[in-house]
Amino acid sequence: MTGRAAPRNMEPGRWSDQVPRIFDDRVDAGRALARSLASFSGASDAIVLGLPRGGVPVASEIARSLDLPLDVLVVRKLGLPWQPELAMGAIASGGAIVLNQDVMRHAAGGEEAFEQVRRQELAELERRERAFRGTSPPLSVVGRTVIVADDGLATGATMEAAVRALRALGAARVVVAVPVASVEARERIAALADEVYCLETPPYFSAVGQWYRDFDQTSDREVTELLAKSSGKAAGPG
Repeated sequence: MTGRAAPRNMEPGRWSDQVPRIFDDRVDAGRALARSLASFSGASDAIVLGLPRGGVPVASEIARSLDLPLDVLVVRKLGLPWQPELAMGAIASGGAIVLNQDVMRHAAGGEEAFEQVRRQELAELERRERAFRGTSPPLSVVGRTVIVADDGLATGATMEAAVRALRALGAARVVVAVPVASVEARERIAALADEVYCLETPPYFSAVGQWYRDFDQTSDREVTELLAKSSGKAAGPG
């Protein structure tokens, strides 16, 4: 990765010779990540973004521990109408649009399909942003170091869209922080982000929830409350 720092796994070798840890919950995972991210503590140009909903409690603990502003990055993948798992691109908070040119080129009626799905997903993105932050504007990522966190990566598709969106929005440096990821997802994101902090990369990975004792669903209300309690008290990129 020319011009970028080597991706990091803060505990290399865990996927091969140690039993992966089980996190108590997302708060526990966020605290563990914060210890690994201590070099960013109080950095004037850094902010922390959580991917909703499950990534926000993780991001909240990182932001609190490192005394950094917290926000939320809403990402919506744009799947083909007749094959939703195949992404034409993605949209994200702050107006970012990411296109998958290969899919667009080979999909019949690609541009028309993209616009149709974009309108549908934009409505959902805007609904979620209103639910999370009300009328508060998103935090700016332009020229800043952005630590983007989630509760884990299975395929890495949503995080890939998030990283690409943050680049489109002008982030100077994108640091991905996750408690656990599949080997494939970690490698996928390491090729895109400036740095990856991943505490566990288990060799046998079926779902993110298997690495938590408590993996209850995070509610919209919880996301809103965490954002309101943060020192940055708004929410988002851009």
